[in-house]
Amino acid sequence: MAYTNIDDPSAHFQIAAYTGNGTDNTAITYDGNSDMQPDFLWFKLRSTTGNHVLFDSNRGVTKYIRSNTTAAETTNGTLLKSFDTDGFTVGTSANTNYNNQTLVSWGWKANGGTTSSNTDGSITSTVQADTDAGFSIVTWAGTASAETIGHGLGVAPKVVIIRARDKGVPTSWIVFHKDGSTSDDDYFILQGTFAKNSQAGLFNNQYPSSTVFGVANDFWVNSASTNYIAYCFAEKQGYSKFGKYVGNANANGTFVYTGFKPAWVMVKRSDGTSDWTILDSKRPGYNLINKRLVANSSAAEATYNVLDFVSNGFKFRDGDGIWNGSGSNYIYMAFAENPFTTSTGIPTTAR
Repeated sequence: MAYTNIDDPSAHFQIAAYTGNGTDNTAITYDGNSDMQPDFLWFKLRSTTGNHVLFDSNRGVTKYIRSNTTAAETTNGTLLKSFDTDGFTVGTSANTNYNNQTLVSWGWKANGGTTSSNTDGSITSTVQADTDAGFSIVTWAGTASAETIGHGLGVAPKVVIIRARDKGVPTSWIVFHKDGSTSDDDYFILQGTFAKNSQAGLFNNQYPSSTVFGVANDFWVNSASTNYIAYCFAEKQGYSKFGKYVGNANANGTFVYTGFKPAWVMVKRSDGTSDWTILDSKRPGYNLINKRLVANSSAAEATYNVLDFVSNGFKFRDGDGIWNGSGSNYIYMAFAENPFTTSTGIPTTAR
């Protein structure tokens, strides 16, 4: 059984589904008796089109990047006003507070906005980490050389998502996913539908270690006069899982064991083109989980009978090739709503 030291995943990850009011300084409070202050916030309009906008407390509330485009980091004070002790406060921008439109925000805790200099790599990085939950936010200044970058987790991350902050085209969102890789040259592009690709030396000819990940002399990951950010995720039993599965094109679909009841899942086909599909437990749709957003698209939320969240994983209920094609390979990221079995040995129940 998947015992865990994280009995309450909501202390590290939260979802807020809400309706915008267009009013400045609107506080959004997490459900329940939460005291989680988010450090990484990912927003998406649900009921109409709009870019995904991503903020973190390393860069501050006025700077955001978009997962669905190659646009450089933008500075704007009308979207996010503050990271709060039990949620966040939004401004008047449509992307975070569109009047009478539904939105969702996914939030991860790091270290309350407190960063430190990390010298584990060949160059100094700025890091804030939640080592209990296996998540860190890392920034560095590009050098135009092959380098190693300290991530502060103390264990090797299985997923590293890298973005050049102050360059648009031709830079891309670069995703390393250990279970989606057959070599340390393999990568995915978050803002696109492309299958797994490879570029020799992109990650400095090494997999991430317990202290560092590698970057090449490349404009995607370490160009001169360019600032970069990385979101690093290590697996924590009963809280997070980053793996792979093979589809079967069946409504009685593939079951993926995670060791917890999921709160949030993102899946991507690795051996062919497909969207990055995001599903979560807060948006209406009670097994089936059927409200789909796409990380690489500004499209509004759409309804598909995708999967069930169960007490120890997720099971597909549709044979669409985007997430469950026959014999196709997929990668996923998942975070827990409840562990399957807590540190006290108490099992959770299905949804």
